[in-house]
Amino acid sequence: MATTGVSEDNRVPVTVLTGFLGSGKTTLLNRILTEEHGKRIAVIENEFGEVGVDQELVIGAEEEIFEMNNGCICCTVRGDLIRILGNLMKRREKFDYILVETTGMADPGPVAQTFFVDDEMQARLKLDGIVTLVDAKHVWQHIDDSDEVKEQIAFADVILLNKTDLVGPEELEQLERRIHSMNAVAKIYRTKDAAIDMNSVLNVGGFNLDRAMEVDPLFMEPEYPFEWGGVYSLTAGTHRLELQPGPDPAMTVVLLPAPEGKPLESLEPVIMEAVLSFSAPAKAKKPGDSIAVGEPTELAIEGKDLAYCIEFPADGDYALFTEHHPAEFQAKLLDASGAKLPRIERAFKPDHEHDELVSSVGIDVVGDLDKRRFNQWLSRLLQTQGTDIFRMKGIISLAGEADRFVFQGVHMLFDGRPDRPWGSGPRRNQLIFIGRNLDRAALNQGFEQCLI
Repeated sequence: MATTGVSEDNRVPVTVLTGFLGSGKTTLLNRILTEEHGKRIAVIENEFGEVGVDQELVIGAEEEIFEMNNGCICCTVRGDLIRILGNLMKRREKFDYILVETTGMADPGPVAQTFFVDDEMQARLKLDGIVTLVDAKHVWQHIDDSDEVKEQIAFADVILLNKTDLVGPEELEQLERRIHSMNAVAKIYRTKDAAIDMNSVLNVGGFNLDRAMEVDPLFMEPEYPFEWGGVYSLTAGTHRLELQPGPDPAMTVVLLPAPEGKPLESLEPVIMEAVLSFSAPAKAKKPGDSIAVGEPTELAIEGKDLAYCIEFPADGDYALFTEHHPAEFQAKLLDASGAKLPRIERAFKPDHEHDELVSSVGIDVVGDLDKRRFNQWLSRLLQTQGTDIFRMKGIISLAGEADRFVFQGVHMLFDGRPDRPWGSGPRRNQLIFIGRNLDRAALNQGFEQCLI
C-alpha cells in the first residue's frame, strides 16, 4: 500500500463549510470573520451571482475573503478553486487556516476531492474537516427528497444542529437519531444563531481517526456526463450496436478512435475528448440508422428491433462512452462473428444522479490484515461502488508493520500513511464507510477475508 510521504504537520488545514439554504452558514461565517478568536483565516466564499471569479475583499487585518460567484463550486469552478488556492499559498505567512464555504445547493464531495486529486495541493494543504450546518426547524422539509441535504450530512465530520431554539427537545432527539443513522461518525453540536467555539469547527482533525473513534468506535471520481466507457479492439467494416428497452426512452453515446492510431491501454487518453463530445449537440437517430465515429448520437430506444449500424474505417481500438450503463439496456456491440466484449471497461459517476438511502457501516475487528488481499479488496470495492461511498476512514493493522496505518477517502480517492506504533495494546481494525446503498454484510465479509 503506497503512502504519500507528506508531513501533515507542515500543511495548512482546510475546513469546508456547507449546509442547505437558510441553515446559518452566513451567520457562522460572520462570527468567524468578526469574533476575537486569535486565528488568522483566509476564506473562499462561493455564491451564485454575476460578479467575476477571484474578486478580492480584505476583511480587517486578520482574514481575507475570496468570492467565487460564477457557478456551483462542486462542478463548474473547481479549477478556479485550485487556482485560487495556489495563489493564496503564495501569501502563506498571512494566515493559519483556510475556510471554503460552498453554496447551499452544493454537493461537498467534489470540493473535498480537490485536496486529493492535485499533488501540489496535497503536499501543501490538508482537508481538516467538513462542517455541515443543519436547520433544525426546516430540515424535515428537505431531508427525504433533497440529495444535497443527504450528501451534506453524509460527508460531514462536524454537524451544527442550528436554530435549536425553534424546536422542542423531542424533535431535536428525533432529528439527531435520523442524522446519526446517516452518518454515525460525525460529531453533533446543538447551536442557536450558529454560536460555537471556533475550536469546534476549525482545526478539528476531522480525518484524525482517534477523534473520529471518540464519536463511534465503529472523495476520486469527478462527475461525468456518461456512466460507462469501454475499449474495443475492432476490425474495419460494419458493426451493429443492439439494445433492449430499458428505463429511459433515449441514450446518448459517443465512439472515439484511439489517438493517432495508438492502442488504448486505458480510457484516460480519451476521457476529456468524450466529455467535450457529450457537451456538443447530439444527433438524434432511430433504430436502423447509422452511428458515426466521433459524433455524439442520441439513440431512440423504442420499438422491437433496436439496432444501429456503425462503420469503422480502420482496424484498431475504439472507445465507446454511454450516457447510461449498457447493462440497463442489455447493449451489445457485434460484428459478423458475434458479440464483441470490451477489452477495458469502467463505470463513471454520472452528473448529480443519486439514490435515496444514505447510511454508515462500521467495522471493528481484531487481527492483522494481509496487505495484498486488503489492497485488492479495497481496489475492487472502489472500482465497483466508489461513486456510492461518500466517505471512508479507518485505522488498520497490516501484518508485519509495527505502526498503525490510517487512511481516509472521498469516493474513489484514497490517502493513507503509517501512524504511531501499536505498542502493547491489541492490534485491531476500526473503519467506517458512509454512503448510499451500502451492504453491511458484504462489506464485513469482504473485509474479514483480508485477515491473516
